[in-house]
Amino acid sequence: MAAFLVRAGAHEVIEGDWNPHRVIVLEFENVARAKDWYASEEYAPALAIRLKATTSSAIIVEGA
Repeated sequence: MAAFLVRAGAHEVIEGDWNPHRVIVLEFENVARAKDWYASEEYAPALAIRLKATTSSAIIVEGA
């Protein structure tokens, strides 16, 4: 399904004013799979908890 490429860890902003507390990068086969996972019944309970407990941002980036 997905693989963690980055999960937490030390980070340093070298440009701009973005100051995240934690960065997580997941790798999916393609954008459609990422969107399917985000909207899935399996992820829904964790998503509900995450949205109640955190202030966060999520993006999908198409890569090469």
